[in-house]
Amino acid sequence: MSELTGTTALVTGASRGIGQAVATRLAAGGALVLVHFGTDGNGAAATVEAIERAGGTALAVRAELGVDGDVETLFAGVEAALAGRPLDILVNNAAAAPAGPLGTTTRAEFDHLFAVNVRAPYFIIEHALALLREGGRIISLSSVATRMANPAQTSFAMTKGAIDTMTRTLAGQLGPRRITVNAVAPGATRTAANAAVFDVPGLTEQITGMTALDRLGGPDDVADVVAFLASDAARWITGQVIDASGGLFLGPRI
Repeated sequence: MSELTGTTALVTGASRGIGQAVATRLAAGGALVLVHFGTDGNGAAATVEAIERAGGTALAVRAELGVDGDVETLFAGVEAALAGRPLDILVNNAAAAPAGPLGTTTRAEFDHLFAVNVRAPYFIIEHALALLREGGRIISLSSVATRMANPAQTSFAMTKGAIDTMTRTLAGQLGPRRITVNAVAPGATRTAANAAVFDVPGLTEQITGMTALDRLGGPDDVADVVAFLASDAARWITGQVIDASGGLFLGPRI
C-alpha cells in the first residue's frame, strides 16, 4: 500500500512545472488529486492524463486566481469533485512570477502579485478548513528568495515572506486539529516552462557554482519533499519552511 492511499489532495497551479510534478507525485503515492489550473486547460488535461496513464486518479478544477470570486469558484469545483469526501492535503503552489526590480513594477502588477501569491493562498486555506479532515496537511510553496537579497525579485520575495509568516502562525492555530502547516522553499528549478531562462549563456554555471549539490533543481526534487510532508512520516513536523534548493547560496564555496 502506498503512503497516501485513500487520501484526497488539492494542488493549485498543477498544469505545469513544480505543481504538475507535485500532483503526479501525490497521485503516485495513492492520493486522488484535484489538479487546479487557471488558464492552461491543455496543461491540466496533460497532468490528469499522465496520472491516469500511471494508474492514478485525478480530476481537473478550473479557477483563475487573483480576481474577485476566485476562491468561491475554486471551491465550487472542489466540492463537486470531492462529492462529499473530506480533503486530506492542500498544496498552495500557484503563484505569479517575479515582476521585476524596484522602479519597474507597476501598481497593477504589484497588486496582482500579492493577490495571487498572498491573498489567494490565505483565503484558500480559510475555505479549505471546512473540508480538511483532522490530521490533514497544508503545504505552501515559498522560495529561497526570502533569504537572498535579489533586487530583481524584491516584490516576489515579499510575497513569499508572507507565506512563511502565514505558515508559522497557522501551524499554531491549527495544531489542536492535528493539521500540520509547512512550506517548501525551492531554489533555481528548471522546468519545461522556464527552460529558456537557463539557456542564457553562463547562467546555469553561475547558479550551480553557488549550489552546494552542484546542479540545478528539477520539479521532482521539490515534489518529493512535498510528498514527504503530506505523508504520515511528517506528522510531527509543523510550522517549518523546508529549504529544497540543493543548498543554493549557503555561503562561499571554498
